[in-house]
Amino acid sequence: MGRPITREIKLRDGFYIEVKSKGAAKSTKIRRDSYNEIMSAVRQYKTAYDVNYLGEFKNGKAISAKSKGKVEE
Repeated sequence: MGRPITREIKLRDGFYIEVKSKGAAKSTKIRRDSYNEIMSAVRQYKTAYDVNYLGEFKNGKAISAKSKGKVEE
């Protein structure tokens, strides 16, 4: 096992959701270019996973977050 990273991770521009298995501690971030694409991914993943909408990111910073916590659609 290697040494952990020491610099901050910058997220690419786009819309992000966080997906994790029900009851799991680790999660995965998924990025899409448009809001419609990320909402399609939410519908796809929400049946099998816990999905959190993180919002839109530009230059590594969040510029909008529609909701916090689980996505309810």
